[in-house]
Amino acid sequence: MNLEIQLIWPVILSFAISAILGPVIIPFLRKLKMKQTERTLGVESHLKKAGTPTMGGLIFLAAVLVTGLVFAPRFPKIVPVLILTVGFGLIGFLDDYLKVVLHREDGLIAWQKFLLQLFFTAIFTVYLHFFTDVDLLIRIPFTGGRMADIGWWAVPLLFFVVIGTVNGTNFTDGLDGLCSTVTVVVSLFFVAASMLLDAGVTPMAGAFLGALMGFLLYNAYPAKVFMGDTGSLALGGFVAGMAYMMNMPVYLAIIGFIYVAEVLSVIIQVSYFKATHGKRIFKMAPIHHHFELCGWSETRIVAVFAIITAVLCLVAMVRL
Repeated sequence: MNLEIQLIWPVILSFAISAILGPVIIPFLRKLKMKQTERTLGVESHLKKAGTPTMGGLIFLAAVLVTGLVFAPRFPKIVPVLILTVGFGLIGFLDDYLKVVLHREDGLIAWQKFLLQLFFTAIFTVYLHFFTDVDLLIRIPFTGGRMADIGWWAVPLLFFVVIGTVNGTNFTDGLDGLCSTVTVVVSLFFVAASMLLDAGVTPMAGAFLGALMGFLLYNAYPAKVFMGDTGSLALGGFVAGMAYMMNMPVYLAIIGFIYVAEVLSVIIQVSYFKATHGKRIFKMAPIHHHFELCGWSETRIVAVFAIITAVLCLVAMVRL
């Protein structure tokens, strides 16, 4: 199908919506006093960010939703990705709203958040099974398209991968523009992979690419707005959904290495702290804060993490 329809127009439309919504939504968030509360125990330089509004993920989520609905009639395979993206975005919005507007320090209770994540992942799974021709075979990297069939184990694996990816993107959201920039690179990978495999989800990858570039106008250092859980959970839903539409859950360990490293750094830090009764491996977790406390600037960390992601995305393209 025409490159213009598959990619160029989704990118332009989504970018335009995101860029236009920024100056509209950011003052509104400020007016409602939706402000990110920075921890007093942590990176000292972050204390000056206390007045920056959060929940900015609404900006690119709205852009992606509008663009997705425009192109869904021609590209029905983007619908399950939209379901997962918007579903997890809603979870993040509830969490942000409770914390920032209603001043409930912990937002959603852990079990509430987990049950909601299970719920939307289940909807995605059911939709895949009954309304698409997408199976749960697993594409094996570097084999030229060979697939593995793990039978019914594919279903619990899907839940593990989706929820793990979503929480990985959530942990990656901790510096100005970090999660946005890394996911722009991942979106470029999905654009290329979808077109090479003729997977029918290129407009969704293009929509996220455009929306995040528009959002970065306001989220790049120094950020005028943070994405909050509204944005980071939505990004995780997008990344996991796109991977499954192309049978690529294993590829997430490669292209999503930064997300994985962020989650593992927290797990390792907490486990080691408990096992040694107070000792730490990293100066602070997630790992981007460790590099900050080692003297790296935010912009350097974002650049290095994005470069690592870009190189690994190129590696993942080998014999796709």
